[in-house]
Amino acid sequence: MAAVLLALTLAAPVLLVASGPVPDTNNGTVPLVLWHGMGDSCCNPLSMGSIKKMMEEEIPGIYVLSLMIGKNVVEDTENGFFLDMNTQVLMVCSQLAQDARLQGGYNAMGFSQGGQFLRAVAQRCPSPPMRTLISVGGQHQGVYGLPRCPGESSHICDMIREALNRGAYSDLVQKHLVQAQYWHDPLNDDLYKQHSLFLADINQERVVNETYRKNLQQLQKFVMVKFLQDTVVDPVDTEWFGFLKAGQAKETETLQESALYREDRLGLAAMDKAHKLVFLSTDGDHLQFSREWFTANLLPFLR
Repeated sequence: MAAVLLALTLAAPVLLVASGPVPDTNNGTVPLVLWHGMGDSCCNPLSMGSIKKMMEEEIPGIYVLSLMIGKNVVEDTENGFFLDMNTQVLMVCSQLAQDARLQGGYNAMGFSQGGQFLRAVAQRCPSPPMRTLISVGGQHQGVYGLPRCPGESSHICDMIREALNRGAYSDLVQKHLVQAQYWHDPLNDDLYKQHSLFLADINQERVVNETYRKNLQQLQKFVMVKFLQDTVVDPVDTEWFGFLKAGQAKETETLQESALYREDRLGLAAMDKAHKLVFLSTDGDHLQFSREWFTANLLPFLR
C-alpha cells in the first residue's frame, strides 16, 4: 500500500460528486479518523502519514487521528494480518470513546480493508457519532482472491493464500487471519454465512441486527471509491458493495441487484433512496490517485 497510495501523478478522476459542508464543530472543522489498509501502518510517511499531512494542509486546524492498532508501528502492521477483527473494532471503539476531541462527531476515511473495518465501527459503536464514512477501495462484500499484495508484504501474502486455500472457514484460520474474516467464497455460500466471524456478521448474513441497521443509517453520507484498474482486490465490484453471484465465480451483481439491498437487511436501500450513498470511481490501480483527484472528489465531504 505504501508504494502506491500516493503515486500522485497517476490516476485521473472519472466522476466528481459535490456535497454540502458538514456542520461546524469546535474550531470550525470536523475531526477525521483514518484507518489504513493491509500491509500498512498508521504513520508511514509515504502513505498514511502523507495523507494526514495533506489533510492538515487542506483543512487548517483539523484534528486528524490515524489509528494505530497496537503499541507501535510494527505491531500495527502485523495486526492488520493477524489480530481478530472483532477485537480490533472493540479497541478502536474504546479509543474513539475516550478521545475528547471526537465527542461532537467525526468523519471517517478507511483505505482498502480499513473501509469495511470503519463501517463496522459505525454499525457497532454509534457514540461518538460518525458523520460521513469514506471507503477508499474497501471490500464491503469481501474478497474471493488475493491476486497481488500491496507494499512489501508479498511473503506474508503467499502464506495467507495458502491458508485461505486450505480452509478459510476453519476455526483456526478465522480466528488468526484477518483476511479470512472477510473471505467470501461464492461456491461455499453456506460455509461463509455460518463460519465467517466478521463479514457475515456486519453484513447481516445470519440474522438482521436492527441496531446495526439503525446505526448505519445515522451516517450523513457513505462514500465508496472504486479503482477501475484494481489488481489487488478481487472482485473489484466489492468496492461498491457488489459481488459474485452465489453458486459460481464468474458473474457479478451490483449492490442494487443483491438480496442484501432488495431485502434492505442493512438499511442501504433506504440510504440510497435518501441520497446518502455516493459511488465514485477512478481509473487507477488499487489506492492510486493524485492529490488533485483527492481534493476535487473527497475533500468536499470533509470540509
